[in-house]
Amino acid sequence: MKKMTKKLILEKLNEVLDPEINISIVDLGLIYKLEFQPEKKSITLTMTLTTFGCPLFGLIENEIQQKLKELGFNSKNIKIKLVFDPPWSVEKMTARGRALMGL
Repeated sequence: MKKMTKKLILEKLNEVLDPEINISIVDLGLIYKLEFQPEKKSITLTMTLTTFGCPLFGLIENEIQQKLKELGFNSKNIKIKLVFDPPWSVEKMTARGRALMGL
């Protein structure tokens, strides 16, 4: 198995798609901070949504949990913090994400 790194985690999270836009949460720039403690095999993800009060957060959260479990994380060691400050904007997207949206 590959050594667990933030890069590997982000690659896995790149598989999580926003259900409305169908672009990964990584390319959308929804992940603000990734804290990973390899010795404890724990992760804290600080993220936002494209709109305040998005009703699809539960779906996204479940998908994140599933992808992290595929990497060997235990659900009790996965924390997802949802924030809206700073608010999301198109500028937070990756170049790939902007290209996929035609921006």
